[in-house]
Amino acid sequence: MTEQHLENSADFEGYELLDSGDHMKLERFGAYTLSRPDTQAIWKKQKPELWDNADAEFVFNGGKGAWTLRTKIDETWDVQYGKLSFVSKLGNFKHTGIFPEQEPNWAWSADKISALGKPEVLNLFGYTGAATVVAASAGALVTHVDSSKSSIGWCKENLVRSGLTEDSARFILEDARGFCKREARRGAKYQGIILDPPAFGRGAKDEVWKIEEDLIPLLETLKELLSEEKGSFFLLNGYAAGYSPLSFKQLIESVFPDSHPEFGELRLSEKDSDRSIPEGIYVRFTR
Repeated sequence: MTEQHLENSADFEGYELLDSGDHMKLERFGAYTLSRPDTQAIWKKQKPELWDNADAEFVFNGGKGAWTLRTKIDETWDVQYGKLSFVSKLGNFKHTGIFPEQEPNWAWSADKISALGKPEVLNLFGYTGAATVVAASAGALVTHVDSSKSSIGWCKENLVRSGLTEDSARFILEDARGFCKREARRGAKYQGIILDPPAFGRGAKDEVWKIEEDLIPLLETLKELLSEEKGSFFLLNGYAAGYSPLSFKQLIESVFPDSHPEFGELRLSEKDSDRSIPEGIYVRFTR
């Protein structure tokens, strides 16, 4: 399958990329406009007059970064995605808890889930859980795995803000590799698997994750967990690990030889412009 690049759609009404350039991006998350660094935005800004209106800016100083507030900002606020609502806040290292470039994958997984009925879906490295909320809202029985207690709490809040209950998903505070190995020994099967592994991380018991060493063994385990049922789906995202979309595609084909995956970049499209920012890579397939 040829490489396909995915961009955020107008359906994500709570988010806009207003401008970009000079290694920065200007974005609207719900009620607030934020200015954040982005190493991919090497071009010039098109709308410099907009940047003075940012409510907050993330600034690096002496190798460390912090948010500089220009107006009063709530500690948390809601960002709408269709009928769902995600909690946003000014987090460490320029993050807001929401990764809008994932919106095309949220829509794709929701379509797959709706076609399956009430599938079991596994979300690994689930972080604040936008994918979990979307999957649960579409009717999936979601198992959300993350090694951060605070991230799991954030996902539970996202569920509640979206009109669901905390028990709409099963939460596992554990290293993804250990949990998946146990599930494989139990003979567990999932009709959907979503994962967005970091380049480097630590598990709940300080286990070290290195993507260059640990991703292939994890995928081999996930091959045992993915159901053979027609319509079952698999989605792998990549961010900041330095791999190309083609590398991810060929990795998945080596583990799942009959997958015929879609693959490409995840991009954020700029409002009223034909420019976009590369924000990650993905590979996905359906059985």
